[in-house]
Amino acid sequence: MKKSIRLTRFEIEIMDLLWGLGEASVREVQEAIPVDGRPAYTTVQTIVQRLEQKGAVRRTRKIGNALMFSPLITRKSVYRRLIDEFLELLGGSAQPLVAHLLESGKLTLEDLKALEHKKRGRK
Repeated sequence: MKKSIRLTRFEIEIMDLLWGLGEASVREVQEAIPVDGRPAYTTVQTIVQRLEQKGAVRRTRKIGNALMFSPLITRKSVYRRLIDEFLELLGGSAQPLVAHLLESGKLTLEDLKALEHKKRGRK
């Protein structure tokens, strides 16, 4: 099994853009960030280089002077790791998390029923 990769919040934001774009240059990633929160090109370049070092993205080709990058890891694998780490902080039980989500309205009984139905469909 491939070792899971730990990503920072900003790295996850960059990965989210790459998952959406499929393949992109650093410039394309930077320009996909809303103007009001857009970091400098060199900041995005540094993050993409870190993601490459971690094995989260790979260089796919070069167009002119621009290197193109694509994701090597899935959104699902990143989110699974985050959730697993969070559950460890809660002592391994999902019950406090689910209770909070229900109380806050971020998870409805309809959502739970849909998940249960999906779970039954896989068996």
